Amino acid sequence: MTISIRARTRLLGAGACVLVAMLAGPAFAETAPAPAASDADKTDQTGIAEGSDIVVTATRANEIAPVTASLKTTQPQSIISRSFIEDSLPATSDFNQIALISPSVSGYGNANGNGLSESKAQIRGFQDGEYNVTYDGVPFGDTNDPTHHSNTFFPSNTIETLIVDRGPGNASQLGQATFGGNINLFSRATREDPSVELKGSYGSFDTYLLRGLVQSGAIKALGGAEIVLSGQHIHSSGARTYSPFDSNNVFGKIMIPIGPDAKLTILGTYNENDFNQPDKDGVTLGQSALYGKYFSLNNDPNTQNYYKYNHTHKTTDFEIVKFEANIAPNSTFENRAYTYSYDNETLSGNDVTIYGTATPTATTAAQIAAAVTKANVVTLTQGGTTSFGVPGYTKTNKYRMYGDIAKTRIDFGFGAITAGAWLEWSDTYRQQRDVDLVTGAPNYLEKAVKNPVTGEATPRNIKFDQNSHTNHTEEFVELELRPLPGMTITPGFKHVDFNRKIDANYNQTTRYAQRTSSDYQANLPFATVNYALNEKFAAYFQYARGFLAPALSVLHVDHPGFSTVAPERSTNYQAGAVYHGGNLSIDADVYKIDFSNKFASFASPDPTIGTVFVNQGSVQYKGVEGQITYALPHGLAVFANGSRNYAKTDNPGAPHLQVANAPEFTAAGGILYKRGPIRFSLIDKYTGQQWFTDPSAVTTSNIATTLPTYNFYRSKGYNTTILSARYEVGPVQFGIEVNNLFDSRQVTNINTGKSVAYDQYTYATGRAFTGDVTVRF
Repeated sequence: MTISIRARTRLLGAGACVLVAMLAGPAFAETAPAPAASDADKTDQTGIAEGSDIVVTATRANEIAPVTASLKTTQPQSIISRSFIEDSLPATSDFNQIALISPSVSGYGNANGNGLSESKAQIRGFQDGEYNVTYDGVPFGDTNDPTHHSNTFFPSNTIETLIVDRGPGNASQLGQATFGGNINLFSRATREDPSVELKGSYGSFDTYLLRGLVQSGAIKALGGAEIVLSGQHIHSSGARTYSPFDSNNVFGKIMIPIGPDAKLTILGTYNENDFNQPDKDGVTLGQSALYGKYFSLNNDPNTQNYYKYNHTHKTTDFEIVKFEANIAPNSTFENRAYTYSYDNETLSGNDVTIYGTATPTATTAAQIAAAVTKANVVTLTQGGTTSFGVPGYTKTNKYRMYGDIAKTRIDFGFGAITAGAWLEWSDTYRQQRDVDLVTGAPNYLEKAVKNPVTGEATPRNIKFDQNSHTNHTEEFVELELRPLPGMTITPGFKHVDFNRKIDANYNQTTRYAQRTSSDYQANLPFATVNYALNEKFAAYFQYARGFLAPALSVLHVDHPGFSTVAPERSTNYQAGAVYHGGNLSIDADVYKIDFSNKFASFASPDPTIGTVFVNQGSVQYKGVEGQITYALPHGLAVFANGSRNYAKTDNPGAPHLQVANAPEFTAAGGILYKRGPIRFSLIDKYTGQQWFTDPSAVTTSNIATTLPTYNFYRSKGYNTTILSARYEVGPVQFGIEVNNLFDSRQVTNINTGKSVAYDQYTYATGRAFTGDVTVRF
């Protein structure tokens, strides 16, 4: 049996369970057995896809598989269900931790504990900002470049299903970075039956979580409307020294049927994080030798590492209003209006690497104190003399996005056509000012700068004070053809217009007033083929072009007009196959991606011009990926997935070297057991050899001197293992997780500093225990 439902995710119990997910909308209920389709379900079945359909055969393997793929997929993908999120991961996990189970996905961060500090994920070696992250089909990210904050918008209580698409999607896949892949998050589902779920957990680092979720069920007085509400609080002292973390989240969604052929969904979530952490985080080798790998802050107010001098408060909100309707036979329309905001208010020491790292000989307490005292210098008047103080800065980064996505689909029997448009614009305010962290007074330490037009001198405590805006539109069309039974051929086309504008009183880097903008366009063709030979086996092929606009930093120069930088481009070729047998679920693929126009900057030979940005260099990505689950009798299953990833520079006059933060291998495997009241999983993720520095400095002419430096930043790979066990007694479920079971303390990332001594290291957080109790009624 194969089930296909658009716009929802349903996990069906009672023996042959099935995960049915759809990239068009939120995940749906877990029920046993499956109820008859409601009017809303019938609307969904003719809905509009966000990317490819998800069709998963109802088999024992797919019931228990932690990751699987759709029979209708047109690109490599991993579908991760709510049951895996609840049964196998700590409740504090962020979306990158969820995605990490997928082949070709690697990550670093979370140094303070799962979800207790931000993390970054890579897909096939593409870095955060080079792929999209969406929530219910809405792309989101920062406004200076499309990077993401993993624990700031959507904690795990707001996520029903997560799908990793290892490719750019088709023309209807929207986002600023449509070439490195997509991490698609889907909001918690409303359900037809009322219920309440309460969860509490406590574990290592004095971490506790309190969560509640309420389902209204179908409300007859409102025409069958369904409401889900959730709230969550997290507190932790943190794995790192003097690094407490607090978080609060509220989430709500209502689905309102409007007659038999339409529905309205309104969603909103608000999140608040409050934590102590340096703005530029990590531990130096000197600090780790003296204070341990998890040193971060201290309680000494005479140092820049004092925890009260390093504090961040972040708030976000995210709202979507979605209308879906059958407007005529075989014709549907959808409109999705949204807004979201991000506000980061930070106080930080200027350079927390000084403490314990100031000089190679600063190894005693007295020497360290002397080095720190030397660094504790501030200037309290413009051009004045220095005096004692602790230098730091305040930072604001706040923005609001507004957008609308409209699309329509007409099915004409032997094919279908989908067309639509995406409009988005943003307003951003960013500033940094130097202060004396002891008194809060301005610290006038910046270089003297005058506006070249007006001659006005910039206050020497201002790093920048900047407003910026983006205006982004995408129009797309897809033609789905069905020339043979089981075959779909879908050519598509997308046009992109992207504008950035700066209106700064004091622009970043230049530090004087500037009004400037840049425009970028792209025409992107797509073509996909999916051929289902039967209900168990399908093969697919994808060709796609990708696009990424330059970051806001391109406008942080004296003369932006002299820069010749163009958008980064990619050309993707992928092919794979999916098989869903009775006890076996397996899929595999090969890919090749040519990435060109890599961004670079250099100082112009003309000193009156200064820094300019250009396109310099290319990278070739290719590899093979696969995932498999085999269901054994009595609720037991084994699974494995893995990838071999080649992500090497392809530049004239230089050797082909793996780019930074791009593991050459990934692998995951484990056992799972689900039967009766018992849930058990033992999962290991291996991240293979990688380098933590950009190889662009290595050329054929200087390879003897530069290659050793490149290889100094090599990691030979590491494993992370999670053990999870749960047992139900009536409405109560007891659970325990052991994260990093074998206590790996390997390096997961290095941020290079002004010298090796000032490099900042991130280490895998050591073994952590969590116990939890969940009550459902």
